[in-house]
Order: sequence, then structure tokens, then C-alpha cells
Amino acid sequence: MGPVRILAALALLVVPPALADEGDGPEPETTTLRVAAVQFRSSRDLDDNVSRIRAHLIRLGGQGVRVAVFPECALTGYSGDSATSTTADRLAEAEARVAEACREAGISAVVGSPWRDGGRLYNSALVFDPSGRVVERYHKVQLAEAWPDPGDHLSVFPVDGVPCSIIICHDERYPELVRLPVLAGARVVFYLSHESGIRQEHKLDPYRAQIRARAVENTVFVVQANAPANDDLSGSHGQSRVIAPDGNLLGEAGMFGEEIVTADLDLSLATASNALRSLSRGPLGDWWRAGVSRVRILGGPPE
Repeated sequence: MGPVRILAALALLVVPPALADEGDGPEPETTTLRVAAVQFRSSRDLDDNVSRIRAHLIRLGGQGVRVAVFPECALTGYSGDSATSTTADRLAEAEARVAEACREAGISAVVGSPWRDGGRLYNSALVFDPSGRVVERYHKVQLAEAWPDPGDHLSVFPVDGVPCSIIICHDERYPELVRLPVLAGARVVFYLSHESGIRQEHKLDPYRAQIRARAVENTVFVVQANAPANDDLSGSHGQSRVIAPDGNLLGEAGMFGEEIVTADLDLSLATASNALRSLSRGPLGDWWRAGVSRVRILGGPPE
């Protein structure tokens, strides 16, 4: 069953029969998805950030990249002041400019941004398709900041017909936030982050270990875009990366530079086999199935 048909089946069933018993059905079709993890240094200038994001999208679209991933709060910068002081109108205007670049370049994008919904403020990821339509607004569930409200959903959404999901920074420490979307069909997971700075050296190895574990324990690809370190050692620590389903790195950026890590993902390797064993082996199959029912399955034609 190919990625497009998997997603169609998921739209009709909570847990597709093909997922219930590992090894049933035909082998997946061999397809590829060209991705780019953009290690992006945000300023406190929203217009400048948007202009540089647009330039990346137009250039990467011309290079055949199908989806470009930017860090947590890339639109405004990660600081709480920047996030909380940006109005809903300004965020909507920035979103429209990014959407326009996606349409111009024919590329999907995953961009970190604060998002206001009435009286709530979320630490979010906006997922744009190549027409510029926002197909998902994922809100960070497990928070490390004081300013946002926590999100309340997990999702699976299509990128070029490939079922994908998303987590943001501190979410990576909670394996269920990846396992459940994978059981619901996701084969590529986007991870947006602004992790601790390099002065907190004791965190660097655990960060790498945790996100590589999310890939290998689920047998899926992970595409991580993290912010780089600044010259004064503020910011994050870079090391944006693309992780294969066996946990090995397909590419990793350095700590200080604004770099782009690109990779062609061979989706036949993203079998989700380790995740699917949770359904077919052991005492927790019914428990996992109940969790899968809470994952939102998104997609379909534009309205």
C-alpha cells in the first residue's frame, strides 16, 4: 500500500486493518521525498524573518525540494517577548507572505510560529502545501516555556501524498507523541526545535539521543530544524539533522552556521515496523488502539 492509499484508508478508519497485523498486505511502493532542514537564525524583526524564509523557499523549490522545515518560532524569534508582543494581524500577514512564496515555488513548508486563537496563544507549527494552503496548525503539547497555552491534538497530514506528523522541541521527550501518529499512518516526522544553548553542554548528547530514538523505535524518518548558536553563545546549538528509520544520520549541520541539510528520503525504508509491533505483540494493543483514535487525520482537496 503506497503512502497516498494509506492516507485515504486512514481517513475512513481509526486503525486500518493493514496496520493491525504486521506483515499483512503488499510491500510499500518505493517513492522518495526530497526534504530540507533549514537551520535558521531568527531576528526580532518579523519582516526580516519572513523575507529570508521566503527567499529560502523560492531557492529550495527551484532545487527540487518538496518540503522545507524551519525551527521553532522561526517567524518571530523564540524569545517570549517576541512571541507575546506580535499581534494576530501581524502573524496573519506573515502567514500570507509565506503562503505566497510556497505557491510561487511550488513547495511545502513547515514553519514555527506563535499563533493566536481568541484569548489563547500557542507555540505552533504551520504546515503549508504547495498551493499555499495551511493544512495543519500543530500546537506544542509539552511546554518548556511560560508564555504559551498547551496544544490538545496530534495529527497526520499529507505532504506530496506522504503521511507525516510533527512535534515541537520539548515534545521529543514524550515518546507517545510520535508513536501514536505513526500508528495512525505517519512515516515522516518533522521536529521543530529551539533547544538549549551550548553552555548547557550536558544536554547536547541527550537531545541527539532522544530524537534518534524516536526515529528508530518507530522505524520512520525524522527531519529536524533547530536554531543555531550565536557568536555570544546565546541561541540554541544548531545540529539540525535528517534521521533515517534505523537511527543513523543522513546529514547534520554544525552548531553556529545557518545551514541547510537536504536529503532524498527512500520511503520504502519507513515501514513503521517497530511501532506496529505495539499493536500485534504484548498486552497493550487495545491501549494503543484507543490512543490512535485521538489522532486527527487531515488531508483532502482544498475547500
